[in-house]
Order: sequence, then C-alpha cells, then structure tokens
Amino acid sequence: MSQTPDDDRVETRAELLPEEQVAGSDDPQAQAEAILEESDERTDDPEGTQQESSQTPDEGRASSGPV
Repeated sequence: MSQTPDDDRVETRAELLPEEQVAGSDDPQAQAEAILEESDERTDDPEGTQQESSQTPDEGRASSGPV
C-alpha cells in the first residue's frame, strides 16, 4: 500500500461531498484517508491496479476469454 496521504489533503477531502453528506459518514477523516490512499495507489501504478478495479473499462485489460 502507498504512504499515508498528508494531513492537508486528508483535511480537505474529509469535507464531505453532497452525496456523502446524504449517506453520512461515521468517520470522515478515516474515509478521506482511505480514499486518498487508494487514489495514490492507482496514480502510482495504473497498470497494476487496473486489474483489481471493478470500475476500469475492459479495454486494455487482460482477458481470460469471452464473458
């Protein structure tokens, strides 16, 4: 896993988006840290994390055959 995001980034991201406010958050700080860690990991290793992502289009993915 990547390094822990810096405090300023976590503080900024902990300000919930409107849809997050509706859903609520028990711990916005922890949520922000987890989101930023995952984002940093994807930025640092886009090809490596593409295989793990359920949000990445199939284009460019290694395929094991027809779905």
